[in-house]
Amino acid sequence: MSEPDIYITACATWLPPLLPVARAVADGHCDERLVRRTGMVSVAVAGAEAAPEMAGRAARIALRRAGYDGADIALILHANFFYQGHDVWAPASYVQRVAVGNDCPAVEIRQASNGGMAAVELARAFLVAAPGREAALVTTGDKFGPPAFDRWRSDPGTVYADGGTALALSRRRGFALLRSLVTVSDPELEGMHRGDDSFGPAPLSARSVVDLDACQRDFLASAGMRQVAARVSAGQEAVLTEALALAGARLTDIDRVVLPHLGLHRLNGSYLRRLGLRPEITTWPWSRRIGHLGAGDPIAGLEHLMLTGALGAGDRCLLVSVGAGFTWSAAVIDILERPAWVDTPARPP
Repeated sequence: MSEPDIYITACATWLPPLLPVARAVADGHCDERLVRRTGMVSVAVAGAEAAPEMAGRAARIALRRAGYDGADIALILHANFFYQGHDVWAPASYVQRVAVGNDCPAVEIRQASNGGMAAVELARAFLVAAPGREAALVTTGDKFGPPAFDRWRSDPGTVYADGGTALALSRRRGFALLRSLVTVSDPELEGMHRGDDSFGPAPLSARSVVDLDACQRDFLASAGMRQVAARVSAGQEAVLTEALALAGARLTDIDRVVLPHLGLHRLNGSYLRRLGLRPEITTWPWSRRIGHLGAGDPIAGLEHLMLTGALGAGDRCLLVSVGAGFTWSAAVIDILERPAWVDTPARPP
C-alpha cells in the first residue's frame, strides 16, 4: 500500500528590520575582510522580540494563509538553534498558545541549522501514520546576539540573522506536493561543534561567547581536514542523490534551489561550484540580504520564491539543508498552483 501524498498548504516568514553590513563595519562589529568573504549585504536583527515570539508571528501568518484554525492542526513542531529566552521552558507550547490555541502535541526540535527540515520530515511521518490527521504546523525561531553570541564572529563565514518561520503541511490539499524528503546523518562529525571543550554543568560554562570557529579548529586538528572534507562531501552527495531518485528527478529537472543562508565562500565550496548551480536559480541573491536564520532557512527561502513569482505552477524546487551533528536534508517539491496568499499582505493586522 502506497503512502498518501503530503502537501504544503502555506509558509510564512517574520523578519525584523535589516541592518546594512556597511553600517556594522562602520560601527566596528565586523571587518571588511569578513564582508568580502561572505558577500553579505545586510542581516535581519531583532530588537526586543524573542525567538519564540517571532515564530509565533510567522505561525499566525501561515495559519491564516492556509485557512486553518486550531481544530485542523494535529501536531506542532518548533525547531530552533539557539537560546529561546527562558531556561527549563517549552517554547513549542508558547507557540501553540499564541498562534494555534488547541491541545494537540507540541514538541521542540533541536537539530541546529537542520532543525526546520528535520521537523518537516517528522511532521510528514506523523500525518502519514493516521488518516484522521488533517494538518501539521512546523515553526522555527532564532535570535543571535550579545552577550552569548556574536552574529558576525561566532562562526566566521556565516552571518547569523534573527527571525521566525512557519510551514503548514496537509494530507488533503496545498499549493505544493512534497515529492521526497530525505535526511542523512554522520555522527562522526558531531565534534565539529564541540571541539576539545569538556562537558559543562550549565550553558556557556566553557566560553562566555559561542565560538564555533575554535571548536572547528580543535576538531580538525585531531580528525584531519581531508578526512572531514570527504565525510562532508559524502553526506551531501548521499542526501541529494536519494532525494532526487525518490522524486524521479535529475538535478537538471530542478527549476529553483533553496540553499542554506551561508556566506558566499561556503556556498561556493559546498553547493554552487560543486553542483554547477547558477546563483540566479538559487536563493543566494536574496539570502545575502537576510543572513542565516538558524533552523528557518528552507522555509524562508521557499516563501521568498513563491512571493516573488520565481516559482509557479509546474515548477520543481529542491530544498537543501545542513546542520551540526552532522545531518543533511534534501526535499523535492512540485508547485501545483499559485496560492491566493501570494497576493495578500504578509503581516496580520
